[in-house]
Amino acid sequence: MYKRVMPNGEIQKLIITEETAKIRPYAVAAVLRNIKFTKDRYDSFIELQEKLHQNICRKRALVAIGTHDLDTLSGPFTYTAKRPSDIKFKPLNKTKEYTACELMNIYKTDNHLKHYLHIIENKPLYPVIYDSNGVILSMPPIVNGNHSKITVNTKNVFIECTGTDFTKAKIVLDVIVTMFSEYCENQFMVEAAEVVFPNGKSYTFPELAYRKEIVRADLINKKVGIRETPENIAKLLTRMCLKSEVIGDGNQIEIEIPPTRADIIHACDIVEDAAIAYGYNNIQMTLPKTYTIANQFPLNKLTELLRHDMAAAGFTEVLTFVLCSQEDIADKLGLDISATEAVHISNPKTAEFQVARTTLLPGLLKTIAANRKMPLPLKLFEISDIVVKDSSRDVGARNYRHLCAVYYNKNPGFEIIHGLLDRIMQLLNVPPGEKGGYVIKASEGPAFFPGRCAEIFARGQSIGKLGVLHPDVITKFELTMPCSSLEINIEPFL
Repeated sequence: MYKRVMPNGEIQKLIITEETAKIRPYAVAAVLRNIKFTKDRYDSFIELQEKLHQNICRKRALVAIGTHDLDTLSGPFTYTAKRPSDIKFKPLNKTKEYTACELMNIYKTDNHLKHYLHIIENKPLYPVIYDSNGVILSMPPIVNGNHSKITVNTKNVFIECTGTDFTKAKIVLDVIVTMFSEYCENQFMVEAAEVVFPNGKSYTFPELAYRKEIVRADLINKKVGIRETPENIAKLLTRMCLKSEVIGDGNQIEIEIPPTRADIIHACDIVEDAAIAYGYNNIQMTLPKTYTIANQFPLNKLTELLRHDMAAAGFTEVLTFVLCSQEDIADKLGLDISATEAVHISNPKTAEFQVARTTLLPGLLKTIAANRKMPLPLKLFEISDIVVKDSSRDVGARNYRHLCAVYYNKNPGFEIIHGLLDRIMQLLNVPPGEKGGYVIKASEGPAFFPGRCAEIFARGQSIGKLGVLHPDVITKFELTMPCSSLEINIEPFL
């Protein structure tokens, strides 16, 4: 049981002023008393905060966490908002003081912190937390002060979470204190802190609320598709950290939801936990009660058949991202981005995901680059969709199913890729020859070595190219050996 306890002396107070209302109105706080850190526990503590910042805190936009060495501070604490020019302090891991304006400029080049600047950058006031001596604890959601930095030797930790979402702030605080109260002298005990809101009302945190839910065993059995006794279901749920027991008429299960399980919102979440504990693979498969005959999509059926035979030919399948950078599909292959007819993402989160791929080749070459330590030769293939612009379609783009294979070794191995093409055509029942069959004709392409590239024609239409890759392409993908490739569109063979 996690318990909130009152301190022996005075309770730590965090006073919120009304200036915060327009920027980050909520704050919660707690104290971990007499905690024992080791190197691993300390690293894990920092990592947990980072993980929470990324997911539930939505990259610090909803909640920002500050953890401080309480012995270096003296309460009560004040959470307020001030003009950037009026905030001056020594930030974490820096040796001199800066104003908030200077910090914003410094952190524009900081790979870690630059992603959070936009949250408060254009606001007239910045949030800030002081102790009773005017020492700045933190400027959420950007950076903590260096004065109260926690170390492996810290004994008492003051935790504050500020945010724009009160519920999330309470959940984040609960997660941190429940996970690390284990290392306190009094295990699973968390010292309370008082937070005074601008309207004068004061609340004590963390809430660490336990609540009871009652769910019928037959409902769980029906929804999951199993036949278990109520006692067994209660055991399954207890294994999922939801302490459960059978009550009432023997069909009702009372479930205690601890503060560690903020994800349990509704009875269906409890049903899902029962299914996970039972094991999805242990649920008996049943035929649905609807009369329909399923049929595989012809293109997917062809893809599956080809996959098996490509593997039989000694090639290894890879699955790469559909999105890639503009460089991958254009610059690195010697093309101009406008010539690729690529579909662009309007607000890409990273440079790696700017456009939808128009060829499978870069994905395979990047896979080889990531596996250079593997023994040669590397023979890889992928059969997936590429996306190109198409104004005649209602969505403005269309997909084509491509097959791409590469051979990477000390020699280019053009004959191996050519042999693979012959095998694919044999499987597709396309004979060699001009009339109704397939032929290859000498061609040129910026990605290929001059004179070592051929275009493939099947049943009179061009379906792709094969050849030895140009040394420039190989170098741009950080490879060192020759490489030959084949890429064809398999849709015309349906």
